[in-house]
Amino acid sequence: MIQIILAPACGIIIANLYYAQPLTGLISAAFGMPHAATGLLVTLPLAGYGIGLLIIVPLGDLFENRQLALTLIGAEMLCTLALSLTTWPTAYLFIAFLIGLGALAVQILVLYITYLVPEAARGRAVVRVVSGVMLGIMLARPVSSMIANVWSWREVFRLLAVLMAAAVMVAPQVALPPRKPTQLLTYGDLLRSLGRIFATTELLRRRGIYQAAMFGAFSVFWTAVPLWLSSPAFGLSQRGIAWIALAGVAGAIAPPIAGRIADKGLIQAGTAATLLLATGSFLLSDLARGHSALSLGMVIASAIPLDFAVSANLVLGQRAIYSLGAEERSRLNGLFMATFFAGGAIIASALSGWAFARFGWADVSSLGALLPIVALLYFTTDRRNPVAECVWASLP
Repeated sequence: MIQIILAPACGIIIANLYYAQPLTGLISAAFGMPHAATGLLVTLPLAGYGIGLLIIVPLGDLFENRQLALTLIGAEMLCTLALSLTTWPTAYLFIAFLIGLGALAVQILVLYITYLVPEAARGRAVVRVVSGVMLGIMLARPVSSMIANVWSWREVFRLLAVLMAAAVMVAPQVALPPRKPTQLLTYGDLLRSLGRIFATTELLRRRGIYQAAMFGAFSVFWTAVPLWLSSPAFGLSQRGIAWIALAGVAGAIAPPIAGRIADKGLIQAGTAATLLLATGSFLLSDLARGHSALSLGMVIASAIPLDFAVSANLVLGQRAIYSLGAEERSRLNGLFMATFFAGGAIIASALSGWAFARFGWADVSSLGALLPIVALLYFTTDRRNPVAECVWASLP
């Protein structure tokens, strides 16, 4: 019951990071921003989120969790309303960064569930909330495009602030009992321990690298595919691209499936399957040649398994690291998320758009397929899993 209440709340919270992505043209024009600076409208919320994974999420091991989550949600709600009112570009960018910090309430809430359910049901409990998170991410772009098309970009943030006030602030207050960590640490001790935990926890490093490759492939695809669809190859409008983006919602069915796989002890086999599925989705996209309904269908058909694989691997990774020390769980989760978030964001921003501009979709597809292949090769070096055992046993 708790998971059902929190899932939509988490979706609303995380969607705030992505609402501005299809609106950058409208927002930059309203502020008179130069084209070179429009990327900041998207990157600053993500930067705030990425930094907060290391400086805010670990606070879940130090402070009462429900109050921490409510404080972050309240701050994000106020910042969202402020975005719809500000007329200064500098103020907008600063507030957008703060929204990224506030969105970290999602990570506190997902972790909260792991303390409230027994080990045997933890995978299913987590995925119910993660499903809400994935729906929020996948629906944010098309929903904001459609609202802005009817009203204005400011209405997108006003409506979101109302949703957060009406639902998100109530759900954690009603659904969650208080939880105060038992260990006695200072904030300095907490931050200093991050390096030790990362260096001494192989499972954490491996899961972070696997998901970094998957999130990188996801970012490569969704950064370049709007450029591809709006190019002469397809000639789609912004509204048409928004409808294509809705195909990603199908990936929301992955968390429940991955949760059941994890609870059956099949995390390693599931990981291998998701890496192969992500690779295959890019190979499928190469069959699209543009200007036909069949080619457009191939793009959609490649997006669905990719989003499915990324979502499933995220759940498998979280389920694995949540089996580690309970008193370090917030720090473990923060390090895990920061590892793949930074890796994916860097790859997407530095390589995807550049590869499409210089070489076209074929090279974007090669880059996207290469990432899970590299992760799969790294996966085979872990001799504790059945796939690696088969590989090593076949070697002379």
